[in-house]
Amino acid sequence: MHSIRIYLIAVVLATVTLFNFIAALRGYQSSLVEAELLFDSQLLDSARIIANIDPKPTAKTVNPTGDIAFQIWHDGQLLLSSSNAPGAAIGPLAPGFDHSNFGGYRWRTLAYYEPSRNNWILVAQRTDLRYALAENVVLESISPILIGLPLVALLIWMLITRGLKPLRQLADGLGSKQPDDLSPLAINAPWLEIDQIVKSSNTLLARLETSLLRERRFASDAAHELRTPISALKVQLYNLRDELPPEDENITQLTATAERLENIVEQILDLYRNSSDQYHAAFTDINLAALIQQAMANAHADFDRKNQSLEFDGDSCFIRGDHFALTTLVQNLLSNANKYTPAGGEVRVALKFDDDTATVTVEDSGPGIPAELRHAVFDRFYRAGGDRHASKQPGSGLGLAIVKVIADLHSASIAITDSTFATGAAFHVTLPRNSFGTPDNSTIPKPA
Repeated sequence: MHSIRIYLIAVVLATVTLFNFIAALRGYQSSLVEAELLFDSQLLDSARIIANIDPKPTAKTVNPTGDIAFQIWHDGQLLLSSSNAPGAAIGPLAPGFDHSNFGGYRWRTLAYYEPSRNNWILVAQRTDLRYALAENVVLESISPILIGLPLVALLIWMLITRGLKPLRQLADGLGSKQPDDLSPLAINAPWLEIDQIVKSSNTLLARLETSLLRERRFASDAAHELRTPISALKVQLYNLRDELPPEDENITQLTATAERLENIVEQILDLYRNSSDQYHAAFTDINLAALIQQAMANAHADFDRKNQSLEFDGDSCFIRGDHFALTTLVQNLLSNANKYTPAGGEVRVALKFDDDTATVTVEDSGPGIPAELRHAVFDRFYRAGGDRHASKQPGSGLGLAIVKVIADLHSASIAITDSTFATGAAFHVTLPRNSFGTPDNSTIPKPA
């Protein structure tokens, strides 16, 4: 995940730095050229001054001042030179600038002809010294640019941060909304682009609110319109049973179909009730072991009908959660195990816990779930082995989907592994013991 602010600061600062670097480089090159012209002009002035010297016959050399070396030639004879100049001519006797090497250095030379005395004035200056002086001058002009870069970076950071503040307010406004809060965002956006985003977000929120209201109305109507005729159908079937032989297959199938239809309706309503946007449960301290044992007792008749053994292994454990939702979770896991375990099979429920988590495991001796299909069993309406006709197991394909929703609401994780029986699957639900926090954690008993 990358930050727009950091990206903009980096791009703008890199652009400014590159521009300043190019400008400084061009300035450096131009300044060196100007400095070269300035030093050449200084060398010419020095030659004109030296041309006015009257060479004394007794003095062949003089001590130089500064970084200048010179010679005075007349008709091929050296009349006067500086002590740092060689005995030979330091340059060609032809007017103009040139370069020469002597004394272990590279020199910039100038030959100047003085016609009144028929003298040639040769003047030289060390190039390393003139370059050092030129670079000092240039660096003095570039230093303010380099020193100013941190200040420019700070200014860019402040301006971009201020410019993106409405975007951060928008993100905070959206992030702080509760799942059921679809009210418009109240953000005063000074920038046109941010204002467009706010308006688009508010339009989307309004559409979502309309859609959720329509969903709530449908669920409410479905609960009434579906439950009422199903209840009436079951009453009619009960009355009809008295008029038919006790073992009539048609009435038995009709009754089973009515019960399955009722179960599907309840599962759909449970799924809706436990969705995150409708979830307003008050979490309480729950004895998870007692909850599991009660759910097992409620499902005992279903296991007896298939002559299945049902065992529980675990000690008293308190967690923070919603009692109704967790009961539904355990009941659906038991129902799934009962449904897919053959007659005479085994189902075991275990509860293990530590200071932070509690893990509920429901395992069976059924056919198991292939590893490549385990990721899909929590999808809505998914049936392991195909539809209800192919799998020959009644159900709606919503039981495990509801388990996943309830687990998510409790910040729990679910894993499926092979059971410890010869065949079968094991569902492991790991719940944090203090889901969504608790006003007083000391009220939750610790494991013995």
